[in-house]
Amino acid sequence: MTPLLVLDSNVYISAVLFGGKPRQIIEAALAGKIRLAVSSSILEEIRAVLSGDKFNFPSDVAREIIVEIESLAETIEAVEKISVIKDDPDDNRILECALAADAEAVVSGDGHLLVLSSFLDIPIMTPADCLEKFHLG
Repeated sequence: MTPLLVLDSNVYISAVLFGGKPRQIIEAALAGKIRLAVSSSILEEIRAVLSGDKFNFPSDVAREIIVEIESLAETIEAVEKISVIKDDPDDNRILECALAADAEAVVSGDGHLLVLSSFLDIPIMTPADCLEKFHLG
């Protein structure tokens, strides 16, 4: 069975802006080697970061990126609210999506998530570890 993964917003943003290992994960999804799950809160965070002050993407370009992600990933609506990460509560949205999707792993570059190493038996790993674990490299 094809593994179902939840990517943190920072992985999508890194894939778009910088390529590298995050982009390889997206390419693996495009090739059907993995499946992706995303939630509306993750999509909104990606849109806000891309169109915000740091990257300043025009809103129509940010929206087009969201449309591309929506076509690639299954949109899951998290039912259960989680409050595990106190220092950055928005990171809990990633865990909520992974739980609702029954994901095989969470992929993130965020230290608040990575320090957990797993959540309810769902491993949390870097893009490099993901590529290795799922033989995507």
